[in-house]
Amino acid sequence: MKFSLIICTYMRPEAILKLLKSVEEQELYPDEILIIDGSTDDKTTLVLEQNTFKNLRYFKVEDNNRGLTKQRNFGISKVSKNVEVVCFLDDDTLLDKKYFINLVNVFESDNKITGVGGIAINENKWKKNKVNYYHPKKYISIDGFHVKLGQRHVFRNYLGLGSDQLPGIMPEFSNGLSCGYPLTGKCYQVDLLIGMSMSFRKKVVDEIKFSTYFEGYGLYEDADFSLRALKYGKNVLATNVLLEHHHAVEGRPNKFKYGKMVSRNGWYVWRTKYPKPGLKARFKWNAIAVVLMYIRFVNTFTTNKKKEAFTEALGRKIGWISLIFNKPLKV
Repeated sequence: MKFSLIICTYMRPEAILKLLKSVEEQELYPDEILIIDGSTDDKTTLVLEQNTFKNLRYFKVEDNNRGLTKQRNFGISKVSKNVEVVCFLDDDTLLDKKYFINLVNVFESDNKITGVGGIAINENKWKKNKVNYYHPKKYISIDGFHVKLGQRHVFRNYLGLGSDQLPGIMPEFSNGLSCGYPLTGKCYQVDLLIGMSMSFRKKVVDEIKFSTYFEGYGLYEDADFSLRALKYGKNVLATNVLLEHHHAVEGRPNKFKYGKMVSRNGWYVWRTKYPKPGLKARFKWNAIAVVLMYIRFVNTFTTNKKKEAFTEALGRKIGWISLIFNKPLKV
């Protein structure tokens, strides 16, 4: 099965070099690697001139193709015709040596699988069960493993705003569980894949593209794409397709802008799957938006990053209020 790897990058020369070195160590090597660079300087260009990698093609894009969704679409346009699977990785990831061989095996195991996501092992907090009962408002237990829910999910559960769906499945009020799955080696069917590690059969990316609504940083563009990809088959999270995600700080938006995107882009993705949600779902979506705003405002007094917490909370509020007068248009 021939596969192409697309890596979109912006101002992260050191991160992209580390990722490519982990690709170089793979048991199964990509048939082509497309680097789509939106950097406004030449540091990434110089790094790739000084370090050569097999099957790599490098593209430096201008303003009209800069931004995560535009760069991904540009990369798709350059994929070879004989490729069967197109893989996307964030530039701040590092791969397990069996990443691609396990990924290809998942696609080959079931023709109905058209989208596959991987697991960041350094972010996976699932542990083997030691007892038979874990408080359902504070923990999730699956296949002999459990994970403790974050503060916001516990708070929502006690308010009756929690999701009763498995992780990665979007309920009618949108705000589902994002804690992933335990490392059992199984594949779990999901709605949502995460952009740091997602792959699709080429027939999917030939038919749909990443929405240009998600400008610049593109928060939730992966959720929007993976929801629309469900039209062509099923998405799975493969717990043997492993990598590390290190969240490079370069190229990220300020917290005020991020907060606005959480509210507005979150609404956009919600309406991608549920264009006409019921009254109860509408109430829950808005109630959760207010709860999360409140938590971030409280974080102003409870964390060391007081300014970040306050500006994100303010951005969430401004973005939420703007939905009354100026809802996002589908692109």
